[in-house]
Amino acid sequence: TLQHRTASFSAAKSDEGSLALTEEIMRLRAYRFFEDRGHEHGHDLEDWLRAKAEIFGKNLATAA
Repeated sequence: TLQHRTASFSAAKSDEGSLALTEEIMRLRAYRFFEDRGHEHGHDLEDWLRAKAEIFGKNLATAA
């Protein structure tokens, strides 16, 4: 049972790392939208949602 717990812990840590990496990619992509707009403020939520849709849309298309 100790081996099973270790495997579960390793998988959880891996998932956390993947989530952090995905969030960082979304943050960078959203910032790029901000830059492309000439640093115009007031579109942060729109940029974040656009980045999220882009990233997860690609992942969903790849999985299909």
